[in-house]
Order: sequence, then C-alpha cells, then structure tokens
Amino acid sequence: MDDFVIALNPDPASTLPYLVRLPLGSSGVVLKVRDVWPRTAKVYCHRAEGWPDQPEVIQRVAVRSCVRRGAAVDLVLDRGRENRSQFVFTVARGREMIFWQTARTAKQARPNLRLPAGRASGQQLQIVVDSHERYPWRFTRQQATTTRRSVPAGDYAVELDGEIVASVERKTLADLVAVLTSGKLRYLLAALAALPRAAVAVEDRYGSVLKLERVRPLIVAEGLAEAQVRFPEVPIVFCDSRSLAEEWTYRFLGAALAHHHQEQGAREFELTLPAAGELADRQPTTAQVRTWARTAGFPVPVRGRLKPEIWEAYLTQL
Repeated sequence: MDDFVIALNPDPASTLPYLVRLPLGSSGVVLKVRDVWPRTAKVYCHRAEGWPDQPEVIQRVAVRSCVRRGAAVDLVLDRGRENRSQFVFTVARGREMIFWQTARTAKQARPNLRLPAGRASGQQLQIVVDSHERYPWRFTRQQATTTRRSVPAGDYAVELDGEIVASVERKTLADLVAVLTSGKLRYLLAALAALPRAAVAVEDRYGSVLKLERVRPLIVAEGLAEAQVRFPEVPIVFCDSRSLAEEWTYRFLGAALAHHHQEQGAREFELTLPAAGELADRQPTTAQVRTWARTAGFPVPVRGRLKPEIWEAYLTQL
C-alpha cells in the first residue's frame, strides 16, 4: 500500500494550504485540506486540481490500512500517535463536502447523521419475510410494511433494485441449539455471509444457554464461539425476548439499508475525485547511505553531511 503524503498546496490563493494524498484505488486520491491533522476540530477538505509534479512534502507516513466503509474512509497510519482518522464524504446544504476527523473530534462534528427516533434510520422499511417462516414477526409497532416471498438466506430481508442488501435469521433458543448440534449452523452462516449484511437474532438471553438441561451447556457455548470466529461477519445477537428480537431486527435492517445508500453515494463521489497518479519512491535517508558507504569501504564521517560523490555512488549501485 502507498504512503499517506501531506504536501504544501502550490496555489497561494487557496484558503486550504495543504494537499493530502490518500492511497485509494490504483492511482490514489488527492484533496485540499485546511490543516495537517484534526487535533481539536474536524478539518474541512475539498477536491483538488491534482497532485503536483514536484510536491513540497511535509509528511510521508506508511499506511497500515485505508478502507472505504460506506460514506467514510478509515485511515490507519504506521506510527504510535495520531495514527487513526477518518475522511467523511457527505452532502450539506445541497453541496458535496468532505471532513477529516478523529474519534475525539467526531463528537463535535457528525455530518449527515440522523439518530433513529421512530423510523429505522429515518426511513419507512419494506421488509421481505420468507414464505417458509411460521408465525412471523409483523412489525406492527414499527414503521414498516411486509411482503411474503422466498428469501435465499435468512428470514427477514430488505432489498434495493431487486438485490438483497441485508438479511436476518430468526431463531428461538431451541432452534439455535438444534441447528448447532446437527451441524447445520455452519451452512446457515455460510449462506448469510455471502450477503452484504446479515445477522442471527435469538429470541432469548445468552444466560439461558448455561441453563440447558437436555444438551450440555458447554457444547452449545463452545459451538457458538467457534461459529463467531469462523463467521465474524454474521453476528449472533441474543435479544432477550421475541419483541426485542423483532425491534433489533428492524433497526439492523434499517441501518444496513441506510449504510448501503451512503456507500453507493460515497463510491460515486470518490470516482469524481482527481487521481493523484503514481507516487515517487522514498528518498534514501542520510543514515541509510552512511551505513551502505561503510559496508562498501568508503570513508564517511560519523555525523554531518555526506559528500556528493558518496550519494552518487549509492544511487549508481541501485
């Protein structure tokens, strides 16, 4: 993965004095930013014209991870401090905006975020209920409508353009124990894991697992732990009761659908940003050249600058 690079903005008339290069895609993405790090407040960003041919680099840091998740890009740098941040792509006041924030500054600036009060993520849901589901949830207390037809994986799902965005498998504790002890749970989770978002909602509390009588509680507890390690993308959630499992499923499906919309918008937004192009190789440090020169038999001082012929010899042997 390419490095994360901060350089001076060569445009003196710009109110955003820095450029950042994010290692997204094959050629990277370049943005204009107001500051070099969101320490006390979010940093406003804007699309740039492009990456300079000879940038005046301020910082260049190796990247551990740079992943776009929905409307945000999570960035983790390879350094001890100030290593985790997030670029949020959003729409405010009818125009595209980008904010650079950390966990500390996110509480002060949360663009395009609506906390669900009544509707799930602020939307009316159309939930598809599997036609094989007996005594299904009706979501009468939630702002949702249901339709019955076959669902390839799970019991309750939401769709977009005919494709399943998220699905939830409903289980009583007895059903969960039955599929676990018969070996069917792995196949069930594998089918759910093939979907963009999926989960299993259990109409009971986890403490009930430890009170089982006809099956050793240890077998079920170990089986559930192994299943979650094997399929971490499909959480198994204990919801205490039928009504709470129904409510949790409603919120999960709403959040998954909203996230899918945000991810589509962020992907389209990202494609409109200018590509940064190839990143030049890192320049060798004086310490690296000094070490090589000693190994090669060149007389070099312990400290200070190196002679031009030493640098020339080093670059020639590359």
